Amino acid sequence: MAITERNSKPRILIAGCGKLGGAIAVKLKESAQVYGLRRNPARVPEGVAAIGADLTRPETLAGKLPENLQTLVYCLTPSSYDEQGYRDAYVNGLSNLLAALGNQQLKRLFFISSTSVYAQNDDSLVDETSPAHPSRTTGQQILAGEQTALDSGHPATVVRFSGIYGPSRRRFLEEVIEGRMNPEAPAPYSNRIHEEDAAAAVAYLNAMALSGKPLDTCYVASDCEPVRLDEVVEWVRQQVPCAEPVAGARKGGRAGSKRCNNQRLLDTGFTFRYPDFRAGYRAMIENS
Repeated sequence: MAITERNSKPRILIAGCGKLGGAIAVKLKESAQVYGLRRNPARVPEGVAAIGADLTRPETLAGKLPENLQTLVYCLTPSSYDEQGYRDAYVNGLSNLLAALGNQQLKRLFFISSTSVYAQNDDSLVDETSPAHPSRTTGQQILAGEQTALDSGHPATVVRFSGIYGPSRRRFLEEVIEGRMNPEAPAPYSNRIHEEDAAAAVAYLNAMALSGKPLDTCYVASDCEPVRLDEVVEWVRQQVPCAEPVAGARKGGRAGSKRCNNQRLLDTGFTFRYPDFRAGYRAMIENS
């Protein structure tokens, strides 16, 4: 009976089962048979079937992919932060994986992308219909990966995340506390999403796909309050003792200045546990 019940669960492959992919896998494993693919399979979360393979080396995939997959979540991060590293992660790796899947027909391919594909730097509001013309070569490779997913022959949805933060991604909070962040007002707009909401959003969209509900081909996944960086820094300083800014403290962000609009995601019925930076960082401060 247990085997029958297990086999009746949807089969989901998380390709790139690192921080975000692992969190997505943990969200899904109670209701699905989840497979986690990464170079080091020992680091796949407990309760997730581990697959050890390197997507830049297609021969390592031979005979390792499960059959009858319903969903693929493609969630790679580059091994090097240059054009080739991004092309390998977002384009070549996906192409190799799609080839290895052969004639399997997915219900949905989710491609985990980034709002860095938007080059807007004028405080404008951006959504899924806004022009995506990244100025950096790395962003151009992410956009090429999106197109690879959309051209795959499988129903595909791109999820563009803004800056992910949370208990396992504390760098910004630590920079403020240690005095290494000191933006001048008015600083550029910044956009973020708590890692728990990021994983929950993919799980929610996957549930929609498996139940046959219509999905758009792209969602901006960012919290409900774009905010200037100096406002975030000042709020943190009011919540927790922080060092005085050090010489050479960082003045601004690295992602232009735009305001990400998440209305399309909200319209699906998804709700945020941490709808703004205050809710997310307050929880991190209280639990630290």
